[in-house]
Amino acid sequence: MVEPLPRSARSFPRQLLAADAQIAARNLIGARLTRGSGPAARVARIVELEAYGGQEDLASHARFGPTKRNAVMFGPPGVAYVYLVYGMYNCLNVVTEAEGCAAAVLIRAVEPVQGHDGMLAARLQSADRTANGRDRAALELARRRINSLPVARLASGPGLVCAAFSVTRSDDGIDLCDPNSDLRIELAAEDEPLRVEAGPRVGVDYAPEPWRSRPWRFFVPGNESVSTAWSGPPRVRS
Repeated sequence: MVEPLPRSARSFPRQLLAADAQIAARNLIGARLTRGSGPAARVARIVELEAYGGQEDLASHARFGPTKRNAVMFGPPGVAYVYLVYGMYNCLNVVTEAEGCAAAVLIRAVEPVQGHDGMLAARLQSADRTANGRDRAALELARRRINSLPVARLASGPGLVCAAFSVTRSDDGIDLCDPNSDLRIELAAEDEPLRVEAGPRVGVDYAPEPWRSRPWRFFVPGNESVSTAWSGPPRVRS
């Protein structure tokens, strides 16, 4: 259900992101991802994330040390780390822990709160850009599928979050805790704490154990916006 924008949203406290990546991920559950301002703002509640714990985490991009791609991960907490997968899908991460630790939290899914028409339009624009030479019939089929999505499913996956919020590599390095940033994270004071469950991260089969099975994916159980890509052992409730 789409809800009115909370009246007392405020910028996300940076100190809550300076904690251990798993704690920072739990702190981010329920926070608002926001693009723009005023009536046209796109706002969604964060309902699913994955934590990556720095160079020692063999599922993390930081495992090979600093590179041109992951340099932002070694910066201060609260900065956006945006990377491209499969040559077409952007993924948005929030840098966590102390500067130099290279920990980050991937935003996997958000629940639209305001501006779902803008999210839909952005999804359609993203489909047009990533058509990659597909024939017109295939593109029209993709557009019909996007138009038929329930509002809750507009940003149910890391690539879809970026598509719905027009996140690109140009957003890499921006301060998500800056209230003046066009793309930012906010708190809504009226919100009740959400129940959180945990399970293994998605798509890290390349990592050896114990990293592959670490229960560092955090999500709101039963929420319609949580991605459906995950399956695995019983979930851990907290």
